[in-house]
Amino acid sequence: MKIVVQVRLMPTPEVVSALESTLRACNEAANWLSGEAYERGEMSRKALQGFAYRDLKDRGLAAQPALHVLRKVADAYTTLKASIRNGNLGRPGSERRRKAESKPVGFRPGAAQPYDDRCLSWQADAQTVSIWTTSGRLRGVRFACSEQSRKILAEHRKGETDLVHRDGMWFLIATCEVPEAARFEPDGFIGVDLGITNIATTSTGYRAAGRGLNRYRKRQLALRAKLQKKRTKSAKRRLKERSRREQRHVRNTNHIISKKIVTEAERTSRGIALEDLGGIRQRARLRKPQRVTFHAWAFAQLGRFLEYKARRAGVPLVYVDPAFTSQECAECHHIEKANRVDQARFVCRGCGVVAHADRNASRAIAHRGENAWTAGRESRVPAAGPPAERLSRGRPPHSQ
Repeated sequence: MKIVVQVRLMPTPEVVSALESTLRACNEAANWLSGEAYERGEMSRKALQGFAYRDLKDRGLAAQPALHVLRKVADAYTTLKASIRNGNLGRPGSERRRKAESKPVGFRPGAAQPYDDRCLSWQADAQTVSIWTTSGRLRGVRFACSEQSRKILAEHRKGETDLVHRDGMWFLIATCEVPEAARFEPDGFIGVDLGITNIATTSTGYRAAGRGLNRYRKRQLALRAKLQKKRTKSAKRRLKERSRREQRHVRNTNHIISKKIVTEAERTSRGIALEDLGGIRQRARLRKPQRVTFHAWAFAQLGRFLEYKARRAGVPLVYVDPAFTSQECAECHHIEKANRVDQARFVCRGCGVVAHADRNASRAIAHRGENAWTAGRESRVPAAGPPAERLSRGRPPHSQ
């Protein structure tokens, strides 16, 4: 299983200058190559390497960084074509799609640059790296991370690493190949109902209320609007300082929630059942005041965190059909729209049970998870033997 580990570099001023020059040179070369590829109409890795490899080396890039620039440009055009093909940039003739197709792909001066083991080596025990730059090889560059991240880097790092400059800080984002734990046979399932009022509600009784997070988001939205309205240098500086702060807060909250759910499932030897909410943003129709809150809902991120933490712990996880889970009674499985009285209360019109709406939905999801797991398991029924063997185990035939 692939995961990423982020560490923060602690460079000296001389190292910072070399890293800045390196990113600028790599991205200037990527912009030049993108323009050439756009004019020639040749955007595959093989085609780019055929006509531009020598030119990239003449621009001061070593062999491996030049190849990474080639791949970065080719991958950018592959992503653009996929976005156009999938309709992510609008219909043919739309303004957004026309702008995307009318010019080469561009790269920021500080855009991330990938490294491999030939131009970046790790000394995990000493917490230093040796990294290639346009000013030469820099050795002994220190980095900071947690002890858990250091152990993962030392034991499981494999693949490329990205050099990232963000908010005045330097980071290395490394790919690690972590072995998955053996998946156990679950003794039941924990259903997880995802929402906005309650971020996650489980069938075991755990409820992660969204009140605090929603208030935090409203405060951040109001503060951004206030600073944007001022349009002063200090306001712009404050906006830059606060960029991604809400994103980091939401990410941390989802990590905490997912860890609690997976730990409970592992402790009780149960699996996890989640709703498959893919495409819900396109299906849902909401009033204008609700749209900001709905589109800020990070359900997909929470689902990814649950999935990879479950795989690392060996906890089975299944996705179930989300249709009518909020209207289905967890006791008698009667489905009716009138069952959902309001956001928090559920009253079954079939059996009369009264429950918290999200708790009832999580129990219904758990039931669907058990059914999905049972349906997906291999059959344990013994194979039928040959006719003579079956006959010998049954009643003897009547003699003629």
